[in-house]
Amino acid sequence: MKQSWSRAWQSAAVAVAAFAGLVSMHARAATPAEIRVDYAYYSPESLVIRHFGWLDDEFKADRTSIRWVLSLGSNRALEYLNSGAVDFGSAAGLASVLARANGNPISAVYVFSRPEWTALVVRKDSPIRSLADLKGKKIAATRGTDPFLFTLRALHTAGLTRDDVAIVNLQHPDGRTALANGQVDAWAGLDPHMAAAQLDDGARLLYRNVAFNTYGFLNVRDAFASQYPQAVTRVLKVYDRARQWIIAHPADTAQIVADESKVSLPVAKLQLQRNDFSDPVPGDAQRAALKAAAPVLTAEQLTRPGVDPAKVVDTLIDPAFARPLVAASH
Repeated sequence: MKQSWSRAWQSAAVAVAAFAGLVSMHARAATPAEIRVDYAYYSPESLVIRHFGWLDDEFKADRTSIRWVLSLGSNRALEYLNSGAVDFGSAAGLASVLARANGNPISAVYVFSRPEWTALVVRKDSPIRSLADLKGKKIAATRGTDPFLFTLRALHTAGLTRDDVAIVNLQHPDGRTALANGQVDAWAGLDPHMAAAQLDDGARLLYRNVAFNTYGFLNVRDAFASQYPQAVTRVLKVYDRARQWIIAHPADTAQIVADESKVSLPVAKLQLQRNDFSDPVPGDAQRAALKAAAPVLTAEQLTRPGVDPAKVVDTLIDPAFARPLVAASH
């Protein structure tokens, strides 16, 4: 009789464990009621997807709503991710490393472009001709973004640090305005605002360095990716559809970017010319570029004490979602 009860309890325990496993699998595979995604003028894919409603179409049968949130810069996108205001956010690679190094639980799961989207910009009549001339000058830059970090790296090449200049923390479009009005001497620009400053204001690019522009990452909150891995894959599928559409339709893409960003068509075309959409899977190339850039974070004391930014790079980059998706599309 005791053996019979023992077998019954064992069977019940197995059944409960199996049921719990099924519930756990279902919870991880379930689609959320809402997916919150940022869109940004520096992320052409986000503008194309939002324009055509492709994410809404992808999740329509699941009755999952899509909420779009505008990010005016990497700093905003990363703040939204950290607060849970968005599930997916578009940010520059080095800015993403800095955010994760300081406790933002995100992963870079997709490369939306390899851009040259930032440079140091001066007015067309500026006497400033070299990085050395920036000593003691005012530079507009948005803290926590690629242009800000680009500025620090550029200064280092001239033997300067941020203590040698006055960095004025302004969001990207406000930085352009401050430069045009003479309130600052230089501006760490970001496209499409930088392209507009060139074409509309006659601004001059003082310092360019493609290698100091880090990749455009689509980041996801780790908690979201853990709970809804299938949703992450489906979002990336839509992003890759947009990437391929952009490559095939450059003129139409430029018009969408111009309309959404409220810039002229020539400005949008210049912005797109400075983007490479060919390699969407984050991996060795991005790791190498970010590890080469990481020392500036330590040198300028931007990370928490004891944090090794190079190790953070390895934990940030996650190709597991994008790699099979892109391989299948080929």
